Amino acid sequence: MIVAAAQYSPRETKEESFEVAAALVDRARRAGAELVVLPEFAFFTAMVMDDAFVESAEDLDGPSVRALQEMSTGGPTIVAGLCERATPGHIYNTLVGVQEGQVRATYRKLHLYDAFGFKESDRVIAGDPAAEIETLSVGDHVVGMQTCYDVRFPEVTRRLVDAGADIIALPAQWMPGPMKEFHWRSLTTVRAIENTVYVIASDQCSPTGAGHSAVIDPLGTSLAALGDQEGIALAEVDADHLAKVRTVNPALQLRRFEVSAKEDGRD
Repeated sequence: MIVAAAQYSPRETKEESFEVAAALVDRARRAGAELVVLPEFAFFTAMVMDDAFVESAEDLDGPSVRALQEMSTGGPTIVAGLCERATPGHIYNTLVGVQEGQVRATYRKLHLYDAFGFKESDRVIAGDPAAEIETLSVGDHVVGMQTCYDVRFPEVTRRLVDAGADIIALPAQWMPGPMKEFHWRSLTTVRAIENTVYVIASDQCSPTGAGHSAVIDPLGTSLAALGDQEGIALAEVDADHLAKVRTVNPALQLRRFEVSAKEDGRD
């Protein structure tokens, strides 16, 4: 199965972002992709998270989801991040998985980016760690979703794998900065290796993200990768290869610990 990580810098005008995203999805579709992962905040991004993010928020039947539904009709399954309306003054940082014009799965970011001088929690409400995990079936594969900063917490990916995922769709707005590109490449690679899964890591590119989107296989091999340019990283994921890796490295079978959510999800 062909998959794609689409990389671009979303605009502050949703209509322009829709056009950029649709063009990349169409390019991936014409290359045979059955699954396309778009970045976090795929249709509205600014350099600083301010009240504009809250003002841009929509319900899950709003224009952004409708645009994704249109892109996916007769085309690939799409995973993308968007600003979902929550309480006054706050949003959810939400992923949607859209397939044949229907929303099949959602995911709200669990770990908020209160790090490296940012405080996402000023305007974003974290998802419920005890919420039922929603996955997507695409071809012979099960796709789990997680967002950006969540990749720094290995238990998030492990819970998705426990729910059956063998592909992780990882939209991000990974902010550039000292060591950040190294952290991004390292964390996405190790999540693939330790869980024996494919990772489709789709980041925003400059100026709003660090770029370096990639498709990584269960051995940690980068099958396709981008630098800082807008584009798509295309690669083939293979269920037989996955099975062979999990036979040679049965780490999931040999584990001696389970993952469970804290009652309040925080310290």
